[in-house]
Amino acid sequence: MNIKILSAAALFLVLPIAAHAQGVVRGADEGIHEGDRAAGPVGAVVGGVVGAVGGGVAGLLGVDQRPRFRTYVVHEHHDSYAYDHAVAVGAILPDSGVTYYEVPSDYGVQDYRYTVVNNETVLVDPRTHRIVQVIE
Repeated sequence: MNIKILSAAALFLVLPIAAHAQGVVRGADEGIHEGDRAAGPVGAVVGGVVGAVGGGVAGLLGVDQRPRFRTYVVHEHHDSYAYDHAVAVGAILPDSGVTYYEVPSDYGVQDYRYTVVNNETVLVDPRTHRIVQVIE
């Protein structure tokens, strides 16, 4: 598909829901980031549209929360787990050797834990050990 067509479609989908700007911006940013990781520029455009419409992925840290959360994690001084694979959304961490930490309640992330892997902070589903968000 032509990127110009996708961009125009994204604009028309986002405009009607502009009243929900915070969720749209956070969702669009999440979608663009994850889409770009998965499929490059076209994935970023599609992901941005889907994320904007959905307002973001429930339970994950929003763009506005990440800098403060990164500061919190640095202040906590947790050791980084050495992982032999790419640190990316969808990666499954080992059952043992990784320490998972509670996310403070003021971040609104209730279903996930965080850890530090290869010096990158990640949110993880504690049931599956699957990385659900890389905090950049």
